[in-house]
Amino acid sequence: MREFELVIIGGGPAGMAAAIAAKENGIDDIVILERDTQLGGILNQCIHNGFGLHTFKEELTGPEYAERYAAKVYELGIHFELGAMVMDISKDKEITVISRTHGAETIRAKAIVLAMGCRERPRGALGIPGFRPQGVYTAGTAQKLVNCEGVIPGKEVVILGSGDIGLIMARRMTLEGAKVKAVVELAPYSSGLKRNIVQCLDDYGIPLMLSHTVVDIKGKRKLEGVFVAAVDEKNRPIEGTEEYFPCDTLLLSCGLIPENELSRSAGVELSPLTNGPTVDESLETSIEGVFACGNVLHVHDLVDFVSEEASRAGKNAADYIKGKPASPGVPLDVKPGNGVRYTVPSRLYTESADDGVHIRFRVTGVFKGASIVVSSGDNELLRRKGRIFVPSEMLDVVVKKENLELASGEIEVRIEEASV
Repeated sequence: MREFELVIIGGGPAGMAAAIAAKENGIDDIVILERDTQLGGILNQCIHNGFGLHTFKEELTGPEYAERYAAKVYELGIHFELGAMVMDISKDKEITVISRTHGAETIRAKAIVLAMGCRERPRGALGIPGFRPQGVYTAGTAQKLVNCEGVIPGKEVVILGSGDIGLIMARRMTLEGAKVKAVVELAPYSSGLKRNIVQCLDDYGIPLMLSHTVVDIKGKRKLEGVFVAAVDEKNRPIEGTEEYFPCDTLLLSCGLIPENELSRSAGVELSPLTNGPTVDESLETSIEGVFACGNVLHVHDLVDFVSEEASRAGKNAADYIKGKPASPGVPLDVKPGNGVRYTVPSRLYTESADDGVHIRFRVTGVFKGASIVVSSGDNELLRRKGRIFVPSEMLDVVVKKENLELASGEIEVRIEEASV
């Protein structure tokens, strides 16, 4: 049985950032286990720019951003294994791996960082009626076909869901000569970043149909078209609003799900709000010595935030390996209040907070001129006013240590709307 001080599962931006931070904090015995044939994860197929503005203060493509971190991994001599598929993790931090190099084996670790990323929500989870003809893809699958394989899925396209990947693929398919007839969104607002709506739809004259959904698919062997209908406030299709769009391709961009089958099998406590592990302020899960970061923890909108969060996880894992005492006292529960969908972390120890604690969250709707309020009982720990808060953008506040000392019982994060 091979043994490492730190095993990182996933060689994407989160895994590489965590490994680099751990190495820079004194841990040399590290291995990154990556199931793909190269480091970088999903970034390798994201050839558009817009990455790195926070981290590197310049605009990079996905492969360029990944290469910056991969180069650092090589420079620091961090060991990584490609084509290594992790099959299971035990509560004792024993990892079952299958690879071409070592076959089936068990690796023992002092600490583990979970950085497996996320996956797209498939058609089966959406409940769209109709047959299963050729021509229905998730947006990420289509992105890989176009950008990595040089294959164009189709020429007449409808996109369901206005997530960032769907918006970017609307532009990408247009640039490849396809006709994107519409981007259809169930919610009354887009789930993608504003800049992507402008740059990927508005600039190319692609219509965005809010409060609409695909209600039927026509075609048995090959996709022939889709029926789109408006929905009411309960997301039920409104009879008589159906519109038919002839097309040979339907791309699904209906959300991302943290990849947590391994976490679940290991007994890690998962949040029903994020579908990711519940963590404390150090990003440690319910299993001691197992940390989580990036999109396996909760879905981020910018990879820069993934890297920053993963660096904290790597540093904290290094501290754990070096024998830093466990967080003392009783943790405070961090709860989402009015207008807040979830919070990360979901618990924290005030005694172990250094200068302050990051709390990241998403709102449940569009709020204009509202304020973020973090409170504990009658004590207000933080208040920050904003021009507009939208569900597509992850929010991050830092509560200072001196304010955390006023907290007891639980901490609530909520949105207070401006009084009329």
